[in-house]
Amino acid sequence: MTAPLSPPVVAFDLDGTLVDTAPDLLDALDMVLSGHKIPPVDRAAARNMIGGGARLLIVRALQSEGVSLPDEEVEAMTRRFIAHYADNIAVGSRPFPGLIEALDRLEARGARLAVCTNKLEHLARLLLDALELTPRFAVITGADTYARSKPDPLPLLSTIAAAGGSAAQTIMVGDSITDVLTARATGVPVVAVSFGYTETPPHELGADALIHHFAELEQAVDALLARNIA
Repeated sequence: MTAPLSPPVVAFDLDGTLVDTAPDLLDALDMVLSGHKIPPVDRAAARNMIGGGARLLIVRALQSEGVSLPDEEVEAMTRRFIAHYADNIAVGSRPFPGLIEALDRLEARGARLAVCTNKLEHLARLLLDALELTPRFAVITGADTYARSKPDPLPLLSTIAAAGGSAAQTIMVGDSITDVLTARATGVPVVAVSFGYTETPPHELGADALIHHFAELEQAVDALLARNIA
């Protein structure tokens, strides 16, 4: 990386980007749906419902089954979901292949690493703690850290500032249209991963780069940072 005025920041989404959290999220979803006699969700289809937080995941699952419930019941289901998920947050969740090595390479070259997720901050920290990933990140922010959540630019701008960086020297890494829209609103380039959770095909997200394995991340980050400097 060409020596910048501020350290480069690589800001990651969490679910579907850093960590495959679908096993534990969908187990929690099955638990709350079972209270309404709704059968377990199809894993392949439901993966792409993840990414907007617990409440939206529940709403999407209900809609897929043609079920409409009062708002107060959805809120109660959301509370039960979060409690169950917090108690089982890393039973089946694991970092995506190649992540640790990719973080090592970026850190060795002076990058500041951050997490900017729409997961509640305490759940994000609980998960990263359980996977022993917390020390890798200078900053961890969630949907409730600031007044607004992604795709509003506030969370990413605030995360960059907390990491001691600048938007001109930041790359966003995510898996969904929310992450791409956040990056666009913030004015930073974005790398999309093809292995995450998205209803839009990854190649149609409009990211500046698309990677299929974390072994490709360093090269993508270098290219986008060089483009910014140029």
